[in-house]
Amino acid sequence: MKIEILGMGCAKCKQLMANAEKAVKETGVQAEVVKVEDMNQIVGYGIMTTPAIVIDGEVKAAGKVLTVEQIKKLIV
Repeated sequence: MKIEILGMGCAKCKQLMANAEKAVKETGVQAEVVKVEDMNQIVGYGIMTTPAIVIDGEVKAAGKVLTVEQIKKLIV
């Protein structure tokens, strides 16, 4: 599984990244969590507001910080 956090490094983007990493650790799911800061890649997903979370190429949320529990529900 590949989890991408889209954003330019704002506080909300960093929080979403931390929440995603914690969710992966707590569930034991095999996943790669990566930060995407390239604006062309972000726009390529059709994202206009960050942060956003993309799981296996599918945008799951944009413009908000999902909690650890919300992310867990998406990855298990």
